[in-house]
Amino acid sequence: MTDRVLLIDDDPHLLSALRRQLDEDFDLTTAAGGEAGIEAVRAGPPFAVVVSDMRMPGLDGIETLSAIRTLAPDTVRMMLTGNADQQTAIDAINRGAILRFYTKPCPAEILREGIAAGVEQYRLVNAERDLLEKTLTGSLKLLVDVVALNDPVGHHLAQRLREWVRTIAVEMRMPSRWQLDVAATLINLGQVAVPPEVGARQRSGETLTEIERQILERAPETARTLLANIPRLEKVAEILYLQDKDYDGGGFPPDRPGGDAVPFDARLLHILKELALATEGGPLTTAAFAALDRQRGRFDPRLLGGVRTALEKTMTDAAPVVSEIPLSALRVGHTILTDIRQSNGHLILAAPTRLTEAQIERLRNLRRMFTFIEPIRVRS
Repeated sequence: MTDRVLLIDDDPHLLSALRRQLDEDFDLTTAAGGEAGIEAVRAGPPFAVVVSDMRMPGLDGIETLSAIRTLAPDTVRMMLTGNADQQTAIDAINRGAILRFYTKPCPAEILREGIAAGVEQYRLVNAERDLLEKTLTGSLKLLVDVVALNDPVGHHLAQRLREWVRTIAVEMRMPSRWQLDVAATLINLGQVAVPPEVGARQRSGETLTEIERQILERAPETARTLLANIPRLEKVAEILYLQDKDYDGGGFPPDRPGGDAVPFDARLLHILKELALATEGGPLTTAAFAALDRQRGRFDPRLLGGVRTALEKTMTDAAPVVSEIPLSALRVGHTILTDIRQSNGHLILAAPTRLTEAQIERLRNLRRMFTFIEPIRVRS
């Protein structure tokens, strides 16, 4: 077996005896006492099973296994003790969440069988998690591809928000925000239910009908519904549902309270989305933050200040380089500032979109069959 097993005891003679009895069956590591055992777990790589004595100087077995449970929740924990009173067993199960409880002296074959069962459980847990993660990754890729095909402009927005989320997580020293990262990637998922004509009218600043406004307003609810049946994405669905909820209680959904009752990740995504819209696809500037300052009641003021500080290094007030070029000169990374249309007016790609390799290839193929309105206005 390649899975690692840790034996913890303050008796060096017992550890030596266990190593002689079990070394051929398992990849064994020994630790003299609870503190040394915890350090071995912290140092990694992970252990499949930890077997700890109960009575040890310093940290006892229950304290040791409880700490290991926090550090490595997937590691299977067992106790080997000469003190087999009922309260010890209860505490070991409740606080250390152990799989097996053995009393000394324990025959080697029984301990060997128990450790093997623990290794098997560890493998099953990790296999199930691996399957779930692969399923989740595949589902997310499918959703991202659907969003990109349906709404290239929204896909560009998502890429930008994801970059900002990762920068802010580092600068603000936040713990893992993978749900927020996924929510940023799927920010426009709800747009799949919005007719393309309505989205185009919104981007061009045209006056919308009441029905069109309602369709756009409820797009986050569509996103939540689409994600509802995907395991582990419940929090992502809630973040997307509340992406337009204002701190002062306004916005969608109208029946939800504002303030700190809105989850932190949703408040942050709301700020970043509005910042991106204020830049109109251009670089992040102080003017974009000023636009949000004029609507300060809509945003968490403390969080808005933190975002400004975190993204300060990415801000610029320098004028972007804008040029007009033929369709054949478009390259990956160009941001188109005018819609790309065929000569008959048919829309191929809406502005502002940052071009990807796949989009360049598609345009290259279309040029072989159709003529386009040129030149194209771009920002490098």
